[in-house]
This record gives sequence, C-alpha cells and structure tokens, in this order.
Amino acid sequence: MADRCTIVVVRESGEHELYLSRFGAVGLDLALLAGPGRALALLPGLQPGDWWPDDVLCQGAALVDHRRRVLLVFAWEGPSTTMLHRAAALELLREAWAGWEVRWAFDGPADLRTYLGLDPEAVRDRERRVSPGFLVDADDAELAEPEPMVAVVTVGSQRCHLVAGGGDHPVREGPALLERVALGPDHGVCRVRAEAGIHVDPARRRVGWWTLGACAQAYEMAGRWPGWTVEFWRDRFEEHVRACGGRFAPPPVDRERALAAVRAQAQEHWAARP
Repeated sequence: MADRCTIVVVRESGEHELYLSRFGAVGLDLALLAGPGRALALLPGLQPGDWWPDDVLCQGAALVDHRRRVLLVFAWEGPSTTMLHRAAALELLREAWAGWEVRWAFDGPADLRTYLGLDPEAVRDRERRVSPGFLVDADDAELAEPEPMVAVVTVGSQRCHLVAGGGDHPVREGPALLERVALGPDHGVCRVRAEAGIHVDPARRRVGWWTLGACAQAYEMAGRWPGWTVEFWRDRFEEHVRACGGRFAPPPVDRERALAAVRAQAQEHWAARP
C-alpha cells in the first residue's frame, strides 16, 4: 500500500518546486528530524510533480520555504501523530530546524496551497461522503495497545465513547454523531492515548474538537453543525480533558522518555536508508 507524500520547496526567489513520492509519508516526521540540509538532500531521488494529490490521496506533506524560513508539515502516521510522542517530536523538530518557524498543516495539502497563494479547492474532494469509524467496545483488542487508533467522543459530562480510527474524524458527522453514539457502548471514563477527539455539550450547543493528524476542510467544520458553536482545538487535547468533566483522562506523558524514544526512532529510520 502506498503512503503518498508531497514535498514543496520554496526557493529564495519565491518560486516553488513540487515533488511527489508514492512512499515517504510514513516516517516523514522522522526524516525531517535530520534538519534541513540532510532532509533536502533526498529531493533528487523524488519525482518532480506537475499535479497535486488531493486530501484523500495525500497522506503526508512538507513545505520548506527558504525565503521565509518556514516548515509546514503534516502526516497521518509517525511519532508526531501519537499522544505519547507528539510534543517530543515537535520539540525535536524545532530544535533540528533552529531559526525556522515550524507549523502543522491541519488542513492537509490544502494548507500548503493556501500558504503559496494557490486555490485550495484544487485538492478538495467535495463529492466524497463521510465515512464514520465504528464504535469500539470496551473489550476491543485495539484498546490494549499503548497508542490505540481511536477517537474519543464525550457527550456533556455523562458519556464517553470511542470511535475506531481509519474513518473520518467524528466531527465531520455533524449532530448525527449524537444519535449514533447514543446506541453504542459507554466507556465511562476513557483513559486511552487517543489520536483525535471531540466534546459535545448538547445543553450549550457547543462543540470542541482536536486531532494529531490532519482533517480535510478542518476550518469548515462549523458548517456541519448548523446552530452550534464549534471550536477547533487543533492538537490541544488538554482542552478536551478540561471540558468533559473527567470523562477523558489519558495517562500523563514522561517528557524525557518520550524525547529519548523519538530520537531512537529517528536514528533507526536514517540507519535503514541506503
């Protein structure tokens, strides 16, 4: 299975170059931890691109702007997309790219095109239907993993549900999400390190949601919840923890151990390259 990656390089002149790879999205964050010099040395091995994969096909991307010294990046998989290693991966990335502004592209390839002043609609798939993940039972084997691929859904301070990864972020379902989870298992208190989440407050008609990856049309979710106030917390899952009355309580992260783990993953990644 391909893990399509898009790389954009903005030269000092302001002109940009597009590169495409059928592989590279998995481990993109680890590759970038080598810093701008070594990471960009990989470009000659990539295919120059004349088209942009859309927000379904593109599973990871990086934009390197030499003129403004900005790194814009996102991935669907890697240490930067896990709660256990997210903060450590971004800390090390900013260290490796010292003097650069490092940003996460929550809207996927559309964020890169917007940054370049190009039309983001060129990478939108507006016809694609929402694909909800299934509701996870309390005894599901996935929950035994240290980083289960699930999204947390809390409703007020009363209920907590888990939705399997692989589908769309639950926020894309709109208010229909409430009807769906009402029929599913209530986990009481979710103590997992999830990859995404949403808190719904029906009494106040407010929604807050977050993701450690990217979500197509991330800044347009208010349109899926007409009559509701929708707040995008980006990757700040702590906002969810504070809002849900204790229904979502992931275990704390040991910063030093997380940093050491990400460094080890990066060394292994580069050692495996020819």
